[in-house]
Amino acid sequence: MIDVDQLANTFASSHYEIHEVNRLVIQPRSILREFKTLKYGFLFVMRGEARMTVNGTIYELQSGSVFHAAPGMKMDSRVISETEYEYYAVFYGSDKIDEKKEQDVHNALKVHFKMDQAVNPRIVELLAMLQEHAYHSGGMEKLRVKQLFLSILVEVLMGYRQRESVTSPSEQVIEEALSYINVNYMNPLTLDELAETHGMNSKQFSYFFHKYTGLRPIDYVIHHRMERARDLLKSGNFLIRDVAISVGYPNPLYFSRVFKNKFGVSPSAYADQLERH
Repeated sequence: MIDVDQLANTFASSHYEIHEVNRLVIQPRSILREFKTLKYGFLFVMRGEARMTVNGTIYELQSGSVFHAAPGMKMDSRVISETEYEYYAVFYGSDKIDEKKEQDVHNALKVHFKMDQAVNPRIVELLAMLQEHAYHSGGMEKLRVKQLFLSILVEVLMGYRQRESVTSPSEQVIEEALSYINVNYMNPLTLDELAETHGMNSKQFSYFFHKYTGLRPIDYVIHHRMERARDLLKSGNFLIRDVAISVGYPNPLYFSRVFKNKFGVSPSAYADQLERH
């Protein structure tokens, strides 16, 4: 079984560059003869199925599979589905670091492995954005590419961990879900997306989330958004419409209704109360 924490720590603590991001569509029954890999890379399978052999190990890849390989590995593959085989290939390398650390990183990553999970729409979206930005120049674009790549890895590793966990998830799983919401609360979040990200169906996720927190997932999202909105209003530096947008509500009227339902007063009335004190 893959050590998720070790893999996460390796990517979090090492220096590397994203070299290529390609989206490929391979025709049914296509065969790729044996070759030797030249770079570190991930494959993210969108649709179709393939059988890949790497250094004698056979992998079956299908929609949602994430595969990693390192330089110098013997590889061949065959599309085994009757439909097209589509995937993203992300190639990266680690350089510009001290020799000892470089060797440690290479040792940790010089492996081939597969992680299976359901296709995550969030990962698909992030991969499309990564490909769009990968070939732009400039420091800000490089930073954006690194951010997107790490966001993809977080989604993949969280999904894999949840899939491999027992049927009744540990409290740690729900803690990770809480952390995910706390970081992404300003984005559109649905129950289906949250459940899929954490390796469960919507009913399971809602049940265990409520079991550990006392709140349903979307109720917690709303709770956290309103707490953040109240903090922003307390600062006295923001317009109500800007506060609404910053916590995930593009419609300020709807935001006002939710805020009043939570705290018993509208945002404008709350702001007036603060000014009077």
